[in-house]
Amino acid sequence: MRRRPRTALASALSATPTGRRAGHAPGAAGPAPTEDRLSGARGTAPAPDRPEPGPGSRNGGGGPTTGRGPARPTPEAGRRTGPVRGTSRERLRAWAELLRVSALFSVPGDALAGAAAVGRRPGRGTVLAAGASLCLYEAGMALNDWADRDEDAVDRPHRPIPSGRVSPAAALGAAGALTAAGLALAARAGRPALTVATGLAATVWAYDLRLKHTKAGPAAMAAARSLDLLLGATATATGASGGRTPGDGSGPDNVAGTGGPSATTAARTPGALAPALPALPAALVLGAHTYGVTAVSRHETRGGSTGTPLTVLATTAALAAAVAGERRGRVLSGPGAPPAPQAHAVTGAPVAGHVTPAPARTTHAPPGERPASAASARLPALAARAAGDPGRLLTLGLTAAYLRTAAPPLLHAALNPSPPLTQRAVGGGIRAMIPLQAALAARAGAPVTGLAVMGLVPLARSLARKVSPT
Repeated sequence: MRRRPRTALASALSATPTGRRAGHAPGAAGPAPTEDRLSGARGTAPAPDRPEPGPGSRNGGGGPTTGRGPARPTPEAGRRTGPVRGTSRERLRAWAELLRVSALFSVPGDALAGAAAVGRRPGRGTVLAAGASLCLYEAGMALNDWADRDEDAVDRPHRPIPSGRVSPAAALGAAGALTAAGLALAARAGRPALTVATGLAATVWAYDLRLKHTKAGPAAMAAARSLDLLLGATATATGASGGRTPGDGSGPDNVAGTGGPSATTAARTPGALAPALPALPAALVLGAHTYGVTAVSRHETRGGSTGTPLTVLATTAALAAAVAGERRGRVLSGPGAPPAPQAHAVTGAPVAGHVTPAPARTTHAPPGERPASAASARLPALAARAAGDPGRLLTLGLTAAYLRTAAPPLLHAALNPSPPLTQRAVGGGIRAMIPLQAALAARAGAPVTGLAVMGLVPLARSLARKVSPT
């Protein structure tokens, strides 16, 4: 009789729900949520930056097969996946991925390099141009994903639109609103700046909607980046002169404090693009780099191209040599130094009122000497002259940083043209625009601007670890 209480107690304990299947009593702490081995996130919702499970996974199937690996769910299925996608943090991350915010730091350097190319200090017009460039750049990013939503549903279903985290209508609306904001900011910088910004916006929309998958795609993207630098040059020059044509004596001299040929040449050139003409060489260099990055990006989803990364690698080396080369007619001087005879930076023609000195040496290799050996023979002389020139040393250092950022990923993609290495080459090319812009600014005689642009590199690198720029 005394054993009955023990038996009843044992029966009650054995009937108590235990384990994960039985749940837990009201008011008691439940079992800790397990971590999803597939996505790395708690619960069963796939992480936004990882591919969803295929039909052979433990979560079941869904979605047709594509011949490129496990089946992927349709965008409609992605919209119904898990409640975590509705949180404000997840929505913010989705828009950050859509707009590729880590690539934003490659944009302000265009306006700053353009200001340095026309011999002006950054001012109100430069700020307006940078803001317009940022808006138009982000408009292109949103429009790009909207136009590629069907293709991304097959090749990159984790992107915000195919995964259902951003609706196509919202992406298209954002592209339109950002374009309008960019044009409004450019209009505040003056009519010439608005003219350049309108051409830039038209190029962006034409590329995303029509030209991207044609042979003209890389050229259109290169033209957009060149126009972006010219926008900064135009807005800075017209803003500094109070809306008057540069060269009429109303604006300040160039950054180095010399009476350069930029204003004189612009004054003799009619039209809205006259203020930006001295920045044309820098715009062409930046456009050539962008052409190469765009050509490589056309293979980033499937890989398989060896010749394209090799060609772009050679182009990168040629651009670095052009930027690091001595500028004809360049005269070092500080504030208050008298103007010196110079040659025109674009055409090499003499400036009015000055006599161009005869070149001290020929620029061609002697007969029978190979160009490569001639270039290597000039390297010690170039290094010796640069040792006493801090501005030139800075230009060489920034050019070396450009090569260090762009060249190794291109070489790796050429040796192994897989999609991951090709995407890494594209990302390296995007990040390399910052030291290239800084080198162009330093070469134009604005070392402080060059260093300011280079300061964006750590920010871009830090954000690229969280949001891919490609």
